[in-house]
Amino acid sequence: MNNQNDFNKILKEKGYKFTSQRKHVFDVVVENDGKHLNSQEIYELVRKKYPEIGVATVYRTLALLEEMGLIYGVDFEDGFRRYEIAKNEEEHRHHHLICLECGSIKEMEEDLLGTIEERIYQNNQFKVINHRVKFYGYCENCITKMNIK
Repeated sequence: MNNQNDFNKILKEKGYKFTSQRKHVFDVVVENDGKHLNSQEIYELVRKKYPEIGVATVYRTLALLEEMGLIYGVDFEDGFRRYEIAKNEEEHRHHHLICLECGSIKEMEEDLLGTIEERIYQNNQFKVINHRVKFYGYCENCITKMNIK
């Protein structure tokens, strides 16, 4: 999506009106793609550009954008739903590497489950459309700090 007209067109196609609040929220998610921001962090960033926006508006907008398929939320079991841009070119969502020490989250683009999905289909006649995988461990910095081999 390249500009405000594209965003406006998508909203209209889905039966929603363009508002500057919606655009500001979406822009913040786009500008911070890959950072896995939660709704409170998004609210704080939107408020810097649009001080009069309310927290409830940001929460409603995130829910709307997710419902529309423009973003998706991921739960990393830390009490927050974190948001990312939905990328049409991704066959499956990417995997995440989550550090148990510092909480950093790194995206892993390789899809390691293709053959497993094929076996699931062959053995169970179940067609996997998508999956979410989270790997928990220690990042490079924490391994060094903790002197883990």
